[in-house]
Amino acid sequence: MEHWNSTLGSGFILLGILNNSGFPGLLGATVSVLYMLALTSNGLLLLVITMDARLHVPMYLLLRQLSLMDLLFTSVVTPKAIVDFLLSENTISFGGCALQMFLALTLGGAEDLLLAFMAYDRYVAICHPLNYMVLMRPRVCWLMVATPWVLASLNALCHTLYTMHFPFCRSRKINHLLCEIPPLLRLACEDASRYELMLYVTGVTFLIPPLVAILASYTLILLTVLHMPSNEGRQKALVTCSSHLTVVGMFYGAATFMYVLPSSLHSPKQNNIISVFYTMVTPALNPLIYSLRNKEVMGALRRVLRKYML
Repeated sequence: MEHWNSTLGSGFILLGILNNSGFPGLLGATVSVLYMLALTSNGLLLLVITMDARLHVPMYLLLRQLSLMDLLFTSVVTPKAIVDFLLSENTISFGGCALQMFLALTLGGAEDLLLAFMAYDRYVAICHPLNYMVLMRPRVCWLMVATPWVLASLNALCHTLYTMHFPFCRSRKINHLLCEIPPLLRLACEDASRYELMLYVTGVTFLIPPLVAILASYTLILLTVLHMPSNEGRQKALVTCSSHLTVVGMFYGAATFMYVLPSSLHSPKQNNIISVFYTMVTPALNPLIYSLRNKEVMGALRRVLRKYML
């Protein structure tokens, strides 16, 4: 099969879901609303945690990182999808595809590791409250912030470079919302089965250990909460943890479907639906899940608004 030369200005065509849906206008409006919600909610949460000194504690330091990752993640994908829909132009350059892939892998991988660190933070706060400030001292917190970014970016760089080295056939159409590895490998002229196996192993390695750590943390938390004498303390702990577990369920469910399950078990249409979920829906909902049920965040939001509106 004839190759096309990506160095001569050629690129890919992202088919996505907007133009191929039965109601493109309604879906485009929904995507736009989700993006504005993600920008507003994550932006407010970042502002509140940064401006209110009462929230300068490890839990909210990690939550601020989660909001930053969500804000960047959805901005890597959604604006281009909206502009492409409005202009009826779905092309993306070879370099743009590589950049989008790298950023999406970095932000997704960083969030994967950060959620595990957030679970550990809750475990220390509830199971070892007297030692919390020792176990979660500033150096440890900043290590928890830096580690996901460093490991995820290195992993993303390796996968992006290796994926984009494949020769691609004349078909330039990527049946997906963004440049991700599984749909892009379907365009490769060379046999990519070995790399797909390596990708599967990497996905399992990156996803399963953090998920096991999260489940172990919350199992220990649940056992501790059940033995709490105070109903108020028990309820506060359960509310905080249920918010985190909701976010974990949404993120790991989508990531497992995309990168752990064999590609033969899901269709391109299902992949597109899942990609919309974790690039648009989840970033819009995460700050609402954390803030609406959190009295400290809502109180800080009121204080910040009063300060800058008066």
